Amino acid sequence: MLEKEIAGFGASGRNGGWCSALFPRSTASLAKAHGRDAALAMRRAMIATVDEVGAVTAANGIDCDFVKGGTIAFARTAVQARAADADVAEAALFGVDPLERREASVFDPNCARVHPAKLVRGLARVVEGLGATVYEQTEVTGWSAGTVTTARGTVSAGEIVIALEGYGATVAQTHRRVLPLYSLMIATEPLPDSTWDEIGIEHGQTFTDYRHLLIYGQRTADNRFAFGGRGARYHWGSVIRPGFDRDPRVFGHLRSALARVFPQVADARITHRWGGPLGVPRDWHAGVVRDAGTRISTAGGYVGDGLSTTNLAGRTLADLILGHDTELTRLPWVGHHSPDWEVEPLRFVGANLGMLAMDAADVEESVTSRPSIAAKLMGPLVGH
Repeated sequence: MLEKEIAGFGASGRNGGWCSALFPRSTASLAKAHGRDAALAMRRAMIATVDEVGAVTAANGIDCDFVKGGTIAFARTAVQARAADADVAEAALFGVDPLERREASVFDPNCARVHPAKLVRGLARVVEGLGATVYEQTEVTGWSAGTVTTARGTVSAGEIVIALEGYGATVAQTHRRVLPLYSLMIATEPLPDSTWDEIGIEHGQTFTDYRHLLIYGQRTADNRFAFGGRGARYHWGSVIRPGFDRDPRVFGHLRSALARVFPQVADARITHRWGGPLGVPRDWHAGVVRDAGTRISTAGGYVGDGLSTTNLAGRTLADLILGHDTELTRLPWVGHHSPDWEVEPLRFVGANLGMLAMDAADVEESVTSRPSIAAKLMGPLVGH
């Protein structure tokens, strides 16, 4: 395994800690593209993956704060309440996701809270224990059939798996396959149990709401809010730099959003701030592909839903590489090729206009108390 920095440096270790059954494309969108049976197979595989991750961590003694407490999606306005009702109705139509409509929220049991850095470092130790070698501080600069070129030398390989996610934009061969979109997070000081009891979020639970410019969070094992969201702009040329992980404007937005959603913690001290890029394919459709001729495989395009999806991708790739015909190798994302992103300046304009449109959609709904026209127009472009 070749890693430019250290195992867990990127999104694997710095995500929101949701081990969920979420897939970038909705079930309805998958059904339209691949048929109902294929969409249901994908949903069942994603739901099973949450328990698979839990079983792996337990069997290998990986202490990563894994607790399957589910996700609470708050409906904070009349418009969001209608969106919640539609969410539950769609789930009932397909009959796979057991969503529960509550007074001011929707509860989805298919999510676990984890500490992502603990998980990925633990997995690295397990992989090494099985005989693999993780070469950290080894930057990959290119590849061809049987050969991977790094900054430290050339590696011969019978099988090659490309799993760079958002960082694929930094390599010439995959530069336009994925758009690196930044997501930033903050964490509060530990809060007393009484505060959590008042808020109504239990250990192991994650949360979000029905706004368009996504927010997400969890109650950590040590009683902090870990709270994140979109809002950071896309950078020209898909550039990724350490400084982009820290945007004071976005951190301020997150702090204000946290206080609005949970006024009980408006005065809580913010102790940690971080962020990083996630990978967005042009059609918002994750894919797992193996070229039998070159024996080069790729997996990615998770749009921020990668913690559990990568587990499913890994198991699927194992079957593909070994030549096994299984339920996993017949899933609809196998063999899916997303189109490349446009060249600049179209990529820059489109990505940032899309971000502004989602922000505007939330403002529109707060003013009109009606579902956003902008969000409806953007829906097909973001997997809905």
